[in-house]
Amino acid sequence: MLVEMLRLPKIINRTLSVRISLMAVVSMAILLIVSLVVMLHYSRKALKEEAIQKAAHTLEATVQHIDNILLSVEQGSGNFYFSMMPHLSNPEKMYTICRKLVESSPYVTGCAIAFDKDFYKERQYFMAYVHRTNINGLSTIVQADTFGNCHYSEQFWFTEPMKTGRVKWVNPLTGMNADVEPLITFCLPIYGIDRKPVGVMGVDVSLNLLSQIIATAKPSPNSFCVLLDEEGEFIVYPDKELVSPAMKSKMGEHPTVKEVVHDMVAGESGYKPFSIGNLDFYAFYKPFKRSIVPGRTMESHAWSAAIIYPDADIFGDYNQLFYYVIFIAIAGLLLMFVLCRYILHRQLTPLLMLTESAQHIAKGNYTESIPRSRQEDEIGQLQDNFIRMQHSLAKHIGELEQLKTSLQESGKELQAAYRQSQKADRMKTVFLHNMTNQMIKPSEAIFKDVECLCDYAHQEVQKTHELAENIQKNGNAIADLLDNLIHISDEEPGKGGTQ
Repeated sequence: MLVEMLRLPKIINRTLSVRISLMAVVSMAILLIVSLVVMLHYSRKALKEEAIQKAAHTLEATVQHIDNILLSVEQGSGNFYFSMMPHLSNPEKMYTICRKLVESSPYVTGCAIAFDKDFYKERQYFMAYVHRTNINGLSTIVQADTFGNCHYSEQFWFTEPMKTGRVKWVNPLTGMNADVEPLITFCLPIYGIDRKPVGVMGVDVSLNLLSQIIATAKPSPNSFCVLLDEEGEFIVYPDKELVSPAMKSKMGEHPTVKEVVHDMVAGESGYKPFSIGNLDFYAFYKPFKRSIVPGRTMESHAWSAAIIYPDADIFGDYNQLFYYVIFIAIAGLLLMFVLCRYILHRQLTPLLMLTESAQHIAKGNYTESIPRSRQEDEIGQLQDNFIRMQHSLAKHIGELEQLKTSLQESGKELQAAYRQSQKADRMKTVFLHNMTNQMIKPSEAIFKDVECLCDYAHQEVQKTHELAENIQKNGNAIADLLDNLIHISDEEPGKGGTQ
């Protein structure tokens, strides 16, 4: 495998069709990546904006739904409150009013009417309490004298209205560890003759029931609505697991969750992403604003509502589409590479054939047969021109072979002529040597005879002396010429014939 990987660059460099296919695929990949990045960016942006709009509409509808439930409880409680006021002196009547109030509203799970110490002289403390309970799977309204694990005079739902004298929604379980169904209570102070609170009417709404009602209002299958009070505690939540101590601890450790809770308690609007474990969420939140209704007390609850939107519900299909697109893009690029490789290989087959033919021609096979091209494009023209070039080259090579043969024959003739000239030159040199050797002795004899004649002629006749001197001079000249001739023939025997 490693060897094949190492050979891959060489294969790419040596194969033109692979290089062209790779360049085409790389160019297409760059264009495709840019297009996908732009498309996916704006698609994700559009999905996010759509999720924000859906969450905002759902949150508004959810807040309105919760407020309508609370408003119906407030109005019903107010009606029974005013019907109760004429009967404050009759403690038994309080049980009847509580029962009728619980029976009249599906949202009310309990009602308590409690009075301050010694309000009734015959009773130091008095509380009438009626609530719904499940007996053998059936919802039943029962009457009780206590609520929680401590005396009602110490419970928050009673002490807070008695202290402030204001109508208010409160958490009745504040400060208690009782194993009681989560509740939220609408508290109405009962005023005495001096306009001071003498008791409290508390109307309980089950948060489980309220959560089940609100759970149907959600923008996606896995989203849910939560409602926090001014302390950051859950008022409405989808199930008990969300508000379990372990989940609270895990959520409280996440800095982004802390920021979301802080913003919600501060009454801000917006959205933030956060994670719990391996799950990603978006929290869309806004303050809980109550509807303005004539006669309604408009004290601020300082509540905040939020839609918890799982990231998978927003971008699940997008992420799945993203993987599909990536897979299709990769498969398409591979298919494009294979098709380009196949088409280019077919188109470049004449070039491969021409390459092999050129190699054969380079080895001396000038008569290599090259078929005619059926293509009319540049490659076909190149093949036809290569054929003409091969024919022309073969013709010129034939002419060169004939010229080579002629030159070889001429060379042989010149070598023969050169050998003949060398032979003639040697013969001439021998001839000259022979002649000069034959001329030396007579010349010497002449020279001696002339000397004798000169010596003899000097004594007798002046004229004879002159003739003898001329003979001697001519003889010396002949001897010099002969010496020069012999000297030249000895030094340059090859040039003697030309001289």
